[in-house]
Amino acid sequence: MKNLFHDKVHSRWLILFIDQFLVVSALSLSILLIKTIGFNGLLNIEHLSYIALFSCIAIPVFILMRIHTGIIRYSNTTDMIRIFLAVFVTSMLFTIISNLFIAPAFKINSMWFNPVLLLNFFISSSLLIMLRIAVKSLYGYIKDLESGNNKENILIYGSDSASILVKQALESHQETCYQILGFIDDNDDKVNKRIEQTKVYHSSAIEMLKAKHSIEKMVITSDCMTVNGKKAAIEKCMELGIKVMTVPPSNQWLHGKLSLNQLKDLKIEDLLQREPIQITNQNVFREIAGKRILVTGAAGSIGSEIVRQLLNYNPQYVILCDQAETPLHEMQLEMEDHIAGGKTRIFMANVQNTKRLRTLFEEFKPQIVFHAAAYKHVPMMENNPAEAILTNVMGTKNIADMSLEFAVEKFVMISTDKAVKPTNIMGASKRLAEIYIQSLNQNQTLTIDSSENPMKQNSLQRGTKFITTRFGNVLGSNGSVVPRFKAQIEKGGPVTVTHPEITRYFMTIRESVQLVLEAASMGNGGEIFIFDMGAPVKIVDLAIKMIKLAGLSPVTDIKIVYSGLRPGEKIHEELLHKEELTIPTYHKKIKISKTIVYNYNYVQKSIEEILNLNSINNNYETIRKVKEVIPEYISQNSIYEQLDRIPLAYDL
Repeated sequence: MKNLFHDKVHSRWLILFIDQFLVVSALSLSILLIKTIGFNGLLNIEHLSYIALFSCIAIPVFILMRIHTGIIRYSNTTDMIRIFLAVFVTSMLFTIISNLFIAPAFKINSMWFNPVLLLNFFISSSLLIMLRIAVKSLYGYIKDLESGNNKENILIYGSDSASILVKQALESHQETCYQILGFIDDNDDKVNKRIEQTKVYHSSAIEMLKAKHSIEKMVITSDCMTVNGKKAAIEKCMELGIKVMTVPPSNQWLHGKLSLNQLKDLKIEDLLQREPIQITNQNVFREIAGKRILVTGAAGSIGSEIVRQLLNYNPQYVILCDQAETPLHEMQLEMEDHIAGGKTRIFMANVQNTKRLRTLFEEFKPQIVFHAAAYKHVPMMENNPAEAILTNVMGTKNIADMSLEFAVEKFVMISTDKAVKPTNIMGASKRLAEIYIQSLNQNQTLTIDSSENPMKQNSLQRGTKFITTRFGNVLGSNGSVVPRFKAQIEKGGPVTVTHPEITRYFMTIRESVQLVLEAASMGNGGEIFIFDMGAPVKIVDLAIKMIKLAGLSPVTDIKIVYSGLRPGEKIHEELLHKEELTIPTYHKKIKISKTIVYNYNYVQKSIEEILNLNSINNNYETIRKVKEVIPEYISQNSIYEQLDRIPLAYDL
């Protein structure tokens, strides 16, 4: 018995033979019941002829409808419907053939056979379905005996078709180690009802189920992340020490089957995710389709996602530019596997190197530039300010100047909330970059307005539109707090947080890039686009949630240690300076900052002075000059705080 119902899949011809045996038995029983005859009466030539004819018709029908090819222990509702249909088709064909050919040829009255066929339809269908239900139940029972009491008790969030599909996949998996105790759903119409013999519970019952059945995990499908009540259910699980697992949508299952390796721990990105961002794809498509697009910093977190999303809009090709060899090589391999990989070009260069950039622009002649290359780690740049100036200021200036020279249509710079009232050189360098490209855009406009030569004016009007996008921290980006916390938790702690009150704005990589593309499509030049980042998140709360998501308890299992603010770090970030005004756009999550645009000649001269000071490794004088250009730049927790106590040149 154990060998019969083990993991081995038996021959489909054996299944066909068993099915036909049941069909013949059902028809024989129907004749006996309708004609009220004994078994010996069944053996006359007329009855045997009808049974043989019915079987001869049933065999090709069952083969054509592939009734015998399904693995019985995985039978589902669709298989049951196909069985009904196969028996019905067989009965109809038998009626037609017997009335047109058999009865006239042998002068047989076949009218008595019609009630036999009707009764046979129900008996045959029932026997065939019962066979499959019995085998499926017996197989499950034997698997349960083999696994003993080692199965984990789990819940499935939701009771829609996707959740039912997950239940079926987990129960039918050969290596499953889960016992599904119920569905969790806040829909009152479904609560306390049963789906496939499994009860639907309200989310308020999770605590009771944990106490009664020692629930260890709850599974949630990744495509139901926006279901109402989902966050409350997850929070309850985290409080009770129940791990939350996610499974991908069924269209991403390997070979149409759910692999246990595809069950992943819920990520903090999923927990903090807001409503999906809706972007106007047509606007982005019109902007991108058929264009040559350059992405600097293309191997980084933001740059690589920009590349991936750009390829969905049918560009002529995308140029991936970065100085990091290994990450760029990994991007190249990924693009080779991508369906649109033929639309990418790889170019290794440092944005500080104008000769390499000129080669890039001469060879590829990009029409749109997304400038994501930057140094972004605050403490690192505070200790190495020269590199922040070289990459974030000079590098941006090089790319912007080259874009203007080669008549790029749009230049989109990725900036940061740390550029607002900067307290560190990283944020100040990004603010300088913002100031430069805004003044560059304004200088074009002034040149156009003052032009007296119509031909020259038309030429200038085809100039570059310089656009800035400004947003906060990106969840899961390279070197961000999330992977750091994850690594610390995996090591058993402690988790280090710099300050108990520190907060940050967070957004997923995908949604931030979606907004970048939308802003790029609507930008006319000179704007600083501000993204709706939602409410700021306390970093210590983030750490606590990540510890709980790992099924552990803060303090008891993983300690949280406060290490103190790092150089240049501030407690609260801002997306907008208090003097800045905002203008709404047609997209509710994108606004335009009305900042004061600096005079181009002043900015050009100031940046040249900063770069000259930087070239002689005079950090203090370099930063003193940066503070002169950006008066709101006040250092915090930094060796450069002393410069804020010394009067600047314009104060004397």
